[in-house]
Amino acid sequence: MDRLLEREAPAASRDASAPTTMKVRKRNGDLEPVDLNKIVRAIGRSCHDLPHVDAIRVATRTISGLFDGATTKELDALSIQTASSLTTEEPQYSQLAARLLATCIDKEVENQGIHSFSQSIRAGYDLGLVGDRLLAFTEAHRRKLDDAVDPERTDAFEYFGLRTLYDRYLLKHPEARAVIETPQYFFLRIACALAASIHEALTLYGLLSRLEYLPSSPTLFNAGTCREQLSSCFLLDSPADDLAAIYDRYKDVALLSKWSGGIGLAFHRIRSRGSLIQGTNGHSNGIVPWLKTLDASVAAVNQGGKRKGAACIYLEPWHADVEAFLELRDNTGDEAQRTHNLNLAHWIPDLFMRRVEADGAWSLFDPKVVPHLCDLWGEAFEQAYEAAEKEGLFQRQVKARDLYARMMRTLAQTGNGWMCFKDASNRNCNQTAGGGTVHLSNLCTEILEVTDGAETAVCNLGSINLARHVTPEGFDFERLAATVAQVVPSLDRVIDLNLYPIPGTAASNHRWRPIGLGFMGLQDVFFTLGLPFDAPEAQALSTRIAETIQLAALEASCTLAEQHGAHPAFAETRLSKGAFHHEGFGATVSEPERWEALRARILQHGVRNSLMIAIAPTATIASIVGCGECIEPQVSNLYKRETLSGDFIQVNRHLVKALQERGLWTEAFRNRLKQNEGSVQGIEGIPADLQTLYRTAWELPMRALIDLAAARMPFIDQSQSLNLFVESPSIPKLSSMYFHAWKQGLKTTYYLRSRPATRIAKTTVAAFTEAEGIACSLENPEACEACQ
Repeated sequence: MDRLLEREAPAASRDASAPTTMKVRKRNGDLEPVDLNKIVRAIGRSCHDLPHVDAIRVATRTISGLFDGATTKELDALSIQTASSLTTEEPQYSQLAARLLATCIDKEVENQGIHSFSQSIRAGYDLGLVGDRLLAFTEAHRRKLDDAVDPERTDAFEYFGLRTLYDRYLLKHPEARAVIETPQYFFLRIACALAASIHEALTLYGLLSRLEYLPSSPTLFNAGTCREQLSSCFLLDSPADDLAAIYDRYKDVALLSKWSGGIGLAFHRIRSRGSLIQGTNGHSNGIVPWLKTLDASVAAVNQGGKRKGAACIYLEPWHADVEAFLELRDNTGDEAQRTHNLNLAHWIPDLFMRRVEADGAWSLFDPKVVPHLCDLWGEAFEQAYEAAEKEGLFQRQVKARDLYARMMRTLAQTGNGWMCFKDASNRNCNQTAGGGTVHLSNLCTEILEVTDGAETAVCNLGSINLARHVTPEGFDFERLAATVAQVVPSLDRVIDLNLYPIPGTAASNHRWRPIGLGFMGLQDVFFTLGLPFDAPEAQALSTRIAETIQLAALEASCTLAEQHGAHPAFAETRLSKGAFHHEGFGATVSEPERWEALRARILQHGVRNSLMIAIAPTATIASIVGCGECIEPQVSNLYKRETLSGDFIQVNRHLVKALQERGLWTEAFRNRLKQNEGSVQGIEGIPADLQTLYRTAWELPMRALIDLAAARMPFIDQSQSLNLFVESPSIPKLSSMYFHAWKQGLKTTYYLRSRPATRIAKTTVAAFTEAEGIACSLENPEACEACQ
């Protein structure tokens, strides 16, 4: 201990018992001398079950950064920062930093006279933050709820997760800005707000507090408050080609964005540039000026001050303004033709892809001339499209390959212009049997629901943390199924509790009652079980996980239908005829008897929810629970993450553990990993099996990522936010990749992620600080937290 003090501590504090002239100011205003032993004890209390952390090291480094007269609050912040800075050496320091932060949160809450969950709810109610419904539920079950709180579960947090929760999710006093709830009070508040009974509340609290499941951000932001807008995603059909209708739609977008909704908006019906406006005898300027106006509106409505507004615009590639659409996110050119706040996506029919494959011509139409094309898909679309071509109704023709190449160039340059496939999205959608059409997806491309002029599709999301359902011996499918059964009723209940910003959302959501249950932490499962991301065993496991979730969700929804009745539009769905989603893909199942028993139940009772499964991006909620994002491979083994809550060093704890077991986690290796930008490839002395297992997204073949998604697609009745990663994109490479995605039957894809051509200059290893030289990952896009 004395040797450690000599090495770490400044001269004034090398002797833990020696007097010092440095003083700190306590919360009551008194000054007292700095006491290293007292700091060590305070930090040591948070070190249980963390064998690789050193409380004295954190304490001495903390004192070295103190100044005379610093407050105890500043001392706490410095100790947290010190522990966090050691994460690159040992990931357990992240947990220590989180526990130190949790202690500060507890003090902050207690200093306001709050010592129980029920007191927290009462304080929130008195401040106008908590609604009548939650207060009444809490008062009715006060003793059971107060006794249910388990503060020790907060110990499972990592620093990034708890910091995010503290900064952006915990309820705060409107004026003092101090939080009025601890993390465990927060989880219990969400559980009580979503539950129909005390039993459901305690069960859901268990899942949330053990970090096994989290709803999406809008639910976490607003559950139990005075304005319970809990849904994540809103899909708006294209406005009618009319001035008043367009501005009405802008109003809808603003109202939805105000309450933290992520917006998908089709623009298929708006006439193209040069089209005659009969009312004025003038000619239209096309869709670009309208989207420029929308771009400014989206930036102005910043989702209640919590984050930027966000919208994605969908356009079919036969629209005559498609080339101008492709230029909207360019970084150069006329700013009057650019929309930097809107995301862009293509709604592509199979016919276009076949024309590209055959090097054929592609006709571009004014929607005013062919308004029916928007509502058709499959064979009906192809017949109508080809008939319009024969009649010469097109505005002009281009080579399909030239347009496709322009799409690929936009993806390569901006990551935008997402490729989403119209026919695959409609072909097996449970909602399209009655004649409706899926016109678009949502902001993050995982929601596929029928829309029209009267109904705005809505979906509420939640994600299961797969990392908490795996053991070194294997994956626990029974536990996963039990989790699904427990969370489906809470997702369904959001439909009835929700504050609907515009009338069309309520009409759609109550008629179809869709939910979007997804999962995160797939990469953690593969790491725990030692499965490379592209191994056949990994694909089989991923598919079995998706099947288990789909089956358990349908069973739970059928049980809800037995209790409350099927959703009103059940007779218009494929399930009403006994057709399961996976059967449209010809997929085999692992438990055929259980599926057949479920079919019989559904034919008798129906289901409560028309759609069940959607894999959303989970950047923020995955950070809170401390797992990898949704279905994605890791982007790096060591990187700095920049978010609205600050900058955080992230290190792959699975890799660290594997290297520690082999005696390879050394300072020399850490420096080499920084130089290698978080990649273990080519580092001397790293065994081949670890280099294969711990490849990053940039080092994995994208064919494997697409095939993994295609294999689970039969058991995802909506879709999945599938990012694709290409370090140095080129048009031939991207063309081949997206063709493979289409041929594999994927419904949607999401961002194309690429890496900058330049890298941080590396001179000597000694030049690196804890953060320098580490690959930087901007939490991109923050705007897509609607789905998280």
